[in-house]
Amino acid sequence: MKPTKKPSSRPPARRPAEPRRRRTAEVARAAILDAAERRLVTSGPAGIRLQEVAADVGVSHPTVLHHFGSREALVREVCERRYAHIRADVVGAMLGATGGPELIGQMLDSVSGVLRTTGHARVVLWLALEGLLGQGETGPRLVDVGRAAHQLRLRQRAGRAAPIEDTLHVIALSTMVLLAEAVLGPVILGDLGLGTTAAAGTRFRRWLAELLADHLANGPRA
Repeated sequence: MKPTKKPSSRPPARRPAEPRRRRTAEVARAAILDAAERRLVTSGPAGIRLQEVAADVGVSHPTVLHHFGSREALVREVCERRYAHIRADVVGAMLGATGGPELIGQMLDSVSGVLRTTGHARVVLWLALEGLLGQGETGPRLVDVGRAAHQLRLRQRAGRAAPIEDTLHVIALSTMVLLAEAVLGPVILGDLGLGTTAAAGTRFRRWLAELLADHLANGPRA
C-alpha cells in the first residue's frame, strides 16, 4: 500500500498582480458626472455631495475638486448636462407624433413615459425650484416643436389661419401638464376619485388628447 502524500505546507504561488489601469482625465471626468447625475435624479441638487460622488466613482475627494474646482461647478455642469438631455428627449418624443387625437394621444403617452421612467420630471422640478435650469444650450428646443406643429396645423385647417402664439400655448400647456402628471398624477387623480393606477393616467391623457386635437382643428383664427 502506497503512502499518501502529505499536503504541501507551502502557500500557493500568487499570480502576478495586474497593472492598475489609470483613467484618463476625460474618462474620470465623465465618470464623476455620471455619478453626480445619478444622485441628482434620486435626491435633487442638494443630494450631490463631493465625498459621496467620489466614493461612487472610487476616487478621492481632491480628485473631484481637481476636475471641477468646486461643488458648485460640478452641480452646475451636471444640471446643465441633464437638462440638455431632458429637453432633447422631450422634443424628440413630441416630434415623433402629429395629427389627430389618436396620434396626439400617442405623443402624450410617449412624453409621459420619458418623463416618468427616466426621472426627468423630478429633475426639472428640482432644478426649477433651485434656479438651476440652464439657459442658452444648443440643441432642439420646444419652440422647434411648436413651429413644426403650427405648420402641420395650418395644412390640416385647409387655409384657415391660426395664430402661432395659440399653437405655442398648446405646446406649453401639454408640457406643463405632463411634467405635473409624471410626479403628481396618481395623487391628484386619486384625490378626485379617478383612480391611482397607470390606467387612470392613460384615460386622463386620452381625454387631454381629444381636447387638444379639437382646439387645434377648430380653435381661434388669426
